[in-house]
Amino acid sequence: MVEGLTDKEIQAIEKFYFAWKDKQPELLDKVCSPNWKDIPLAPGQEDNSKGLQQIMKHLFVLFPDIEIVIHEIMGTHERAAVRASIEFTHSNEVLGIAPTGKKVSLALHEFHHLKDGKLTHTWHLEDWFGLLVQSGLWQTNGQEASQQ
Repeated sequence: MVEGLTDKEIQAIEKFYFAWKDKQPELLDKVCSPNWKDIPLAPGQEDNSKGLQQIMKHLFVLFPDIEIVIHEIMGTHERAAVRASIEFTHSNEVLGIAPTGKKVSLALHEFHHLKDGKLTHTWHLEDWFGLLVQSGLWQTNGQEASQQ
């Protein structure tokens, strides 16, 4: 028999994302193990929860309304997958893309390993290409991308 995620594991995962919604990056210290791995790391990112906290603080300044919306959590004991979206108003430049003022929603898929109710590893994939499409820089009708 396969054991499902425990309530403690689900709560840790939810709190991980609540840190974004509530703008409390320090909550990661409560739900991530001291040697938590964020895979892949951003350029120059510290390899622990403090590294993600720094990125979060930067993004909170760029996009004050940023949040992660959980659409689904699934998994088995100590292994979880999360289907979510990162939502914000594109009010500042990011990744060289000029601000559009549009509300955007980027798909986010993350896979977590947990031990003793804490996250030990997180593999993540964000759909930053979606920002190109939603900002109008990538034409979906076959036209080349253009600068605005």
